[in-house]
Amino acid sequence: MDKKTNFKTFIGIDISKKTLDICLMDTCGNTLFQDKIENESKSILKFLKVLQKKNIKSAETLICYENTGVYTMLLNSTLTSLDWNAWVVPAIEIKRSRGLVRGKSDKKDARDIARYALTNAFKFNPYSLPSKDIQKLKLLQSEREKVMECIKQLSTTSENKGFYPKEYTKNLFKINEKCIEGLKKTLDAIELEIKSIIEQNKDIQHQMKIITSIPGIGPNTALYLIIATNQFHNFKEWRKLACYAGVAPFENSSGTSIRGRNKVSHLADKKLKSLLHMCAMVAITNNKELKAYYKKKKDEGKHSMLILNNIKCKLIARIFAVINRNSSLDLFHNSSC
Repeated sequence: MDKKTNFKTFIGIDISKKTLDICLMDTCGNTLFQDKIENESKSILKFLKVLQKKNIKSAETLICYENTGVYTMLLNSTLTSLDWNAWVVPAIEIKRSRGLVRGKSDKKDARDIARYALTNAFKFNPYSLPSKDIQKLKLLQSEREKVMECIKQLSTTSENKGFYPKEYTKNLFKINEKCIEGLKKTLDAIELEIKSIIEQNKDIQHQMKIITSIPGIGPNTALYLIIATNQFHNFKEWRKLACYAGVAPFENSSGTSIRGRNKVSHLADKKLKSLLHMCAMVAITNNKELKAYYKKKKDEGKHSMLILNNIKCKLIARIFAVINRNSSLDLFHNSSC
């Protein structure tokens, strides 16, 4: 029997900062027991030992929980290290599967997640814990974004020049300049650490090289893609990544009254979508093929944003092509095929 449908027990876990609410369910949807433990490694290990004493085997158990960011990290690392079937599902997917809901509690949420695992086990996709370098890069990238946003906000202080008397703003500008200077040093330190990790990891370094061989794709976008896709282990084909990035069009029709044009979904990685937009803008300027494609579609009367969206999809397809081929775009074009 397929591993994905051979589960005998289903566990739903509702995660919060300090606690984990747990519900164990059988194949008939009966709740066997519910528990609440601390969100720490010792408590998780103790709970897994309790399951084993109850003769609940890891191979026959599906553990499902929502992706709550940093609060899931201890659970992720513990379950994967002990080879339990961990299934991390987007919170919105579980929420929409619940139907009409009145009231809310962590205990009930854990039960709903267990029921979701039971009814959707055929969709089970094992969680793969990113490597240490990817986890470090993800944290550094997040910190880099925060620092850049702070610099951007503090830089707006200079707009006051010329509108207030100098006696009001003299000390303010000095303080502001020191803050920005300190943040820029922090930014340099973060980028130096990112560079050091990439240089020491040959796989990431190679992926960066072949992705940036595509005209329009810069190092920042390449790095974000590697982190977001867990070095392309989390996405098997470019269409799924296009959907995740919010550039895949979907039909918009219903009955005879609604016949709208195809639209992209707002459920997307907005940062990745923004980076791809900038890449598309660069590509139509520096890439002859995509520049000709843009002009051709524009002459046909197509909307600019529609054409750019198509170019984003083309860029994602090319990224997957070089990753799957494991060679840069110039070598890809010069090959015998």
